[in-house]
Amino acid sequence: QVQLVESGGGLVQPGGSLRLSCAASGFTLAYFAIAWFRQPPGKEREGLSCINGGGDATFYPGSVKGRFTISRDNAKNTVYLEINSLQPDDTAVYFCAMGDLCLRDYWLRSSNYNAWGQGTQVTVSS
Repeated sequence: QVQLVESGGGLVQPGGSLRLSCAASGFTLAYFAIAWFRQPPGKEREGLSCINGGGDATFYPGSVKGRFTISRDNAKNTVYLEINSLQPDDTAVYFCAMGDLCLRDYWLRSSNYNAWGQGTQVTVSS
């Protein structure tokens, strides 16, 4: 059974950092792309980053490039998202999703993913 479990969220002060984890099970992680999305309260889900199976290609939208870093450890079946300089606007539920590949613009569409985690809440507040 394919399963994705996010962790690492919580309450953080503005300017702080977090590392989110996405633990995968039920499939061979190295064969699939993993993306991170987030959904702020009352807003639509937005793509943050995508990393292909081999970890040699990553994608970010221009709005987050430089503050977000995606990485993966296939041996540990885990994908990470590091977020720096957190601001209140980063408050959201963060999700990871499993897909076939990362391609320009294609990866931003949530309908292109086969499985999703339940999400982890990130709250940025002083």
